[in-house]
Amino acid sequence: GSEGLPESLRRGQEIAQRPLLFQELDITDGAALQELFGKHQFSAVMHFAGLKAVGESVQKPLEYYRVNLTGTIRLLEAMKAHGVRNLVFSSSATVYGDPEYLPLDEKHPVGGCTNPYGKSKFFIEEMIRDLCKAERDWNAVLLRYFNPIGAHESGMIGEDPQGIPNNLMPYVAQVAVGRREFLSVFGNDYKTDDGTGVRDYIHVVDLAKGHIAALKKLKENCGCKIYNLGTGTGYSVLQMVRAMEKASGREIKYRIAARREGDVASCYADAALAERELGWKAAFSLDKMCEDLWRWQLQNPTGF
Repeated sequence: GSEGLPESLRRGQEIAQRPLLFQELDITDGAALQELFGKHQFSAVMHFAGLKAVGESVQKPLEYYRVNLTGTIRLLEAMKAHGVRNLVFSSSATVYGDPEYLPLDEKHPVGGCTNPYGKSKFFIEEMIRDLCKAERDWNAVLLRYFNPIGAHESGMIGEDPQGIPNNLMPYVAQVAVGRREFLSVFGNDYKTDDGTGVRDYIHVVDLAKGHIAALKKLKENCGCKIYNLGTGTGYSVLQMVRAMEKASGREIKYRIAARREGDVASCYADAALAERELGWKAAFSLDKMCEDLWRWQLQNPTGF
């Protein structure tokens, strides 16, 4: 039943029209993970749990390494102990560091990361690769996300950051809905068309479909595979503000602020490999991302 489920999961259950089993635990708690794996028979694990704010990671590196690295080690130990050898991992385009060329394909060098968040993702990728090399019966798909935005088109579930959003679009949506006064644009002197940072934004539903494609890939005993999940198109901060103004029909005030530590000028994907090997391609446009985000924000002005 849905008693005691957080509102977000209760709504997810309603959309999926099937019960969701939910257990809240701390990923750094090895004993709790071992107990969970003892209670259930899992065929695969999707690992999303981690701290994910670039700016904050520069300020609190130890916390990022503790949660992201230790959490993953404990998870892999529990999987190993219980014979679960299939993994989909949420990685990030930040593993590429400052791009040497664009668009970024999976052969682009990794590890020259500009912030501890990116480094933690890179280290985890390396751990999983080493594990797959040592134990041939493991299969892992490492998905390098670009910037997920939007919401489910029902407007029932969406991104609900606690406190001040660290990501651009939730912040923009909160300004549009009147929850915040203006947007701070971090830097307008980057080497981009309008001086603001350029990113590849992907609809969160496209991203979710990428995970289903990855699960299917694991069934082929694929070993360790790495794919970018992005649209292949970069948009600047100001282009995103304009797209959201269009979707909401509201003016979005912004001010230029200092650059944020750990940010790169431009970052967008070459997602051809995922299309070739997973049969997956992002389908939703920027307009659709903004419309769905706006519907969520309008129906849920204070989140869940």
